[in-house]
Parts: sequence; C-alpha cells; structure tokens
Amino acid sequence: MMNHWKKLLLSLTIVCLILPVTSISAAVEKTAGHENLVPIREIAEKNGAEVSWQQKTGEITIRKNEITIVVKVGEKQAIVNGQVRPLNNPVQLTKGITFMDGEFLTETLKAAPEDIFISLISEGEGKEAAKYVHTSVSGVLSPTLLSQLWGALEGQNGKITSEAIAKHVENNTVHRNVTYTFKTELTRLNITVRMNHNGLVDDLHIAAATPDVYQKPSYDDPSTYTEQDITVGQGDLALPGTLTLPKGEGPFPVVVLVHGSGPSNQDAAIGGAKPFRDLAVGLASQGVAVLRYDKVTYEHTYKVASQPKFTLKQESVDQVNDAVELLKKNAHIDSTAIFVAGHSQGGFAMPLIIAEDKQHDIAGSILLAAPSSSFADVLTEQQDELVDRMKQLGLDTDVIQGQADFYKNAAAIVKDPKYSKDHLPQAHNLSAQTTNKQVEVETLQDWLKHKISPCLLYRVKMMCKCL
Repeated sequence: MMNHWKKLLLSLTIVCLILPVTSISAAVEKTAGHENLVPIREIAEKNGAEVSWQQKTGEITIRKNEITIVVKVGEKQAIVNGQVRPLNNPVQLTKGITFMDGEFLTETLKAAPEDIFISLISEGEGKEAAKYVHTSVSGVLSPTLLSQLWGALEGQNGKITSEAIAKHVENNTVHRNVTYTFKTELTRLNITVRMNHNGLVDDLHIAAATPDVYQKPSYDDPSTYTEQDITVGQGDLALPGTLTLPKGEGPFPVVVLVHGSGPSNQDAAIGGAKPFRDLAVGLASQGVAVLRYDKVTYEHTYKVASQPKFTLKQESVDQVNDAVELLKKNAHIDSTAIFVAGHSQGGFAMPLIIAEDKQHDIAGSILLAAPSSSFADVLTEQQDELVDRMKQLGLDTDVIQGQADFYKNAAAIVKDPKYSKDHLPQAHNLSAQTTNKQVEVETLQDWLKHKISPCLLYRVKMMCKCL
C-alpha cells in the first residue's frame, strides 16, 4: 500500500515539474508575437533565396539576386542592401530555428520595387508607377509624366529593348542607386532609379551609357590617404560625398571642390576622365584633405528640374556652406585652413560663395578655368565654339546650329537692359534658372578688384571652354 502511494506521489511530482515548463514555453512564444513570425530558412528558400549563418558574428544573411538581408537574433532591425530597416518584432531563436517578421521577409524578397517601377514605366503605366514614388518628388514624377517618359526617350533615342541588358546597384549615404542599361536603335541608355531609405523612388537620372575607361593617375598611392563617406546638407536635397584625408595625425588643411555647370557626380566624371578624384588623391598624398560631393542637379535631377526658380545660389553655393560647417566639426581638419576651389561655373559663383561666408571661415579661394565675363557672354562664346569644332570635324551642324541660335537669342534677351528676370518678353523660352545665373553674380573681373582674402587663379587649357 505504501509503495502504491509513493508511486502516485512520484507521478504527481513529475507532472508538476513538466507542466510549468510547457506553460512557460507557450507563454514566451505568445508574448513574442509568434503569430507574425515565420521560420527564416523555410520561407526564404521557398522564395528562391539562400540563407547563411556566421557563427562568429551571429549574423544571418539572406540573398536573392541583388537583394541582401542581414539580421541578428534579438535585434529589431534588418539591413537590406546596406540600409537599416525597422522590424515589428525582434528576430528570435526557438529550438534551434530562427524566426522573423513574415510579412517583412516575403515582401522584401518579392520583385524589387525599382524593378517593378521600371517595368511599369516601360509599359506606360504611369498611374501604377507613381505609387512607388516618394512624396518629395511626386509633384514632378507624376502619373502623366511617367506615362509619357518611355515614349519620349524612344523619340530621342529610337526604340528601347524590352529588357535591360545590365543592372548595377550602388549605395551612397543618401540613395540606393539602381542603374539599368538599355540598348536602343541609336545608342545605349542608362536609367538610374534613386531609392530612398524607405524603398521608394526618390529621383531619376537618365544619361547616355558610356564605357568606363578611366585610368588612375600614376601618383595615386592608396597608402597615403583614406576616404570617408559623408553627407553634405540634410533634408530632401542632401548630397553624398567623400572626404579624402592624408594618412597621419593632422589636423590637415582642406579644399572643397565646386563643380562646373551640368549634372556631375563627385568625381566630375566625363568620358574617361575623373578630374575631381584625381585632384583629391593627388592633394591628399601631399598632406591636403579634399571634400567633394555629387552635384545637386545630378543626385536630385527631377527635384531640381521641377523648381523653375532654382537659382545659381541653390545650385553651387548652398552646398559649400554645408560642407564648410561639416569640416569645422571634424577633428582631422584645420578649421583655419579651409579653402574652396571652383571649376568653371563653380569659379564663376565664387563671389556668391565668399559673400555667403558670413563667419569668414573660408581662408582662401581657387579659380579653375573660371569665366571672367558675364554668364550671357560665356553662353554665346560656348555656342560659337561648339559649332566651329563640329565644322572642323566635318560633322553635320544643322541641329547644333539650331541649338546655338536658341541660346544666343536667350543671351541677347538676358543682356537687353529693358528686360529683367521679373519682366521678360511675352514670347520667350527662357527658364528662370538661366536669367537667375545672369543677374545673381557680378563678373569675376569686377569682384577681383575689391577681393581681400587670398585668391589663386589657375587656367586649365583643356577645360577653359567648358562652363
């Protein structure tokens, strides 16, 4: 009888020990929001992705084509193609299986939003494509424009192939840039979709595809410098850039490089040349830091185009102010030795740049092939030069001559004293940006007459005709 009670007591004890464990396990899964969590490997592989785990770092990496997702157990975020994305629940490990937000995982592994966007505009489905556009640029990348964009491109370049022949992804501090290369009847075309950190289209950049034949200069010695990704400015027009620092303790003098006209990246790349990059690595090897950045008309092309009163100050001056403020806070930089070098239009804008330097933080300025006459005069000279060069090469000048006549007529209106940016002839095709460039800044010749701080003038033979 006693043995029977002992056996019953032992059985009850075992049941009491087992039940709490089961209850605790169920409670943990429930409070963790398990109804929204899915096993990572199972769902990822069903969506055609590969999963790997790094034991040393504890990172789980999920890859599918150009999409890379990195997560860690316990963290409430995921890194998608280098960008931090929040999760509704932390990643969890249960019985040797990792779980994460199911909706986030499946949506991210679907066709990339930029792929869907490109497909929609190629089909003229502007209304649907506009759903992928961020509000910062939705005013210009409207359903109507997106519906007509593909047809407009084909009108200029010939019929576009149905699928991209290449796709390249590059991240900077502002955008995830996805460039699609299309073959047309006449040329090859690059369409870059700039995605923001929320995975929405923030801008576009469209240009002819040219081969990258750049060769580093012989003096480029990576052991003499380091490069840091930086962001110049903030908000909708923030710009990605690079600070090239000499090796050593510092603090170092620094030069801020300011672009010429037109949309240019931070290297001022054109054809096989990258003059701003060459300057950066060359100066850094001699103990001088260099800050360069993508031009606002390059990184935010359509945003800028949608502002008819966008000024030279907004295009070439405001970013310098932001760059100087950034450099003043950098311990590696000598804040008493901040210089600004403006090439072509960047030099043309130097009077405005110095005038905006209210705290006198700029120690001196450098003019690289800067035009000394008015904007209208330079515009006329450039057009005449372009037509002459085309004739010398034996090329058809009909189209170029028409363009030259248009710009020369615009220059004549801008110079006419009876007109101003607020009073123009009724029948004109001038943009406010053109008239603003003429009236905003005095000529360098006049400015240099009363210039007080140091200024170096340097004429670059190969660039002297390029504003």
